[in-house]
Amino acid sequence: MAVTIRDLRDHGGEVVDRVLAGEHLLVTRDGRPVAELRPVHRPALDAANLLARWRHLPHVDPDAFRADIDATLDTSL
Repeated sequence: MAVTIRDLRDHGGEVVDRVLAGEHLLVTRDGRPVAELRPVHRPALDAANLLARWRHLPHVDPDAFRADIDATLDTSL
């Protein structure tokens, strides 16, 4: 997908949002590609950070969760 320099200038935030959503964009000037915008890959989380995040998750009662699912879903399907 391409975006013009004018679009980049006038709608920079929207263009960056598209890139953050994973879109790769070519920036064009007078119809010719001059630059490429692509998301920057974030570094992977290590085990210590994953565990720290896991400790802050809310408790889920599995029986109540199953009851909620059963009440929501049509089991006759």
